[in-house]
Amino acid sequence: MVESCSGSGSIQSNKLICSPSSQSTAKVNNSSLSKRTMVKYYTGIQVFKFTWDQVASSFWQRYPNPYSKHVLTEDVISREVIDKKLYTKRLLTKTNPVPKWGERFVRGPPQICIVEESIVDPIAKTVTTYTRNIGLQRIMLLEEKCVYLTNPENNHWTVCERAIQAFGLERYKKNVTKANQGFQHILEKCYLPETSELKSQGKLKLKQTAIKASQLARHPVLSAASQIS
Repeated sequence: MVESCSGSGSIQSNKLICSPSSQSTAKVNNSSLSKRTMVKYYTGIQVFKFTWDQVASSFWQRYPNPYSKHVLTEDVISREVIDKKLYTKRLLTKTNPVPKWGERFVRGPPQICIVEESIVDPIAKTVTTYTRNIGLQRIMLLEEKCVYLTNPENNHWTVCERAIQAFGLERYKKNVTKANQGFQHILEKCYLPETSELKSQGKLKLKQTAIKASQLARHPVLSAASQIS
């Protein structure tokens, strides 16, 4: 994955998408972000070795997956087709560790609500998403834009171009890695079931080997016996 990170900045397209029929277009609250001196900007590119059709189809099946256990719920708020484009707005609930200094602002389990707005354009072959948090804004801020499009160097692959503006950037960069791993897992599960099964078997075998090694380490007699045999 190619990535870059700079200091404070702003996502160029600061307009959250809504259907053209909507009278009230949601906009990113740039003024609130500008007040946060620690807001940083991050861009990255992830290549998925699957066609755009496969990626676009699997986009709605991303959760649950082993890498995104922090995603608790996902609900569709609205969905409509306009000018042959699919407009969707979803609400996701996630858990997110709160920094020590922010614990006094949170009561109970730290859960955050995320709004994801997307446009799927099957003609241009693009999936564009805008994501922002609407909860816990006093202690964390996130604005993210992702564009999934055909890789210009290989039309059998798909590129995800991601731009993030966040308060507490390192936390979100780790989440990006998990998101990419989770989506890769779903794609392999859908289109490469044998590969996915082999990976699962390999992980299980490694886990069993690690458990056996741990047991031997705790029992010197067993360890010595295994070396003799």
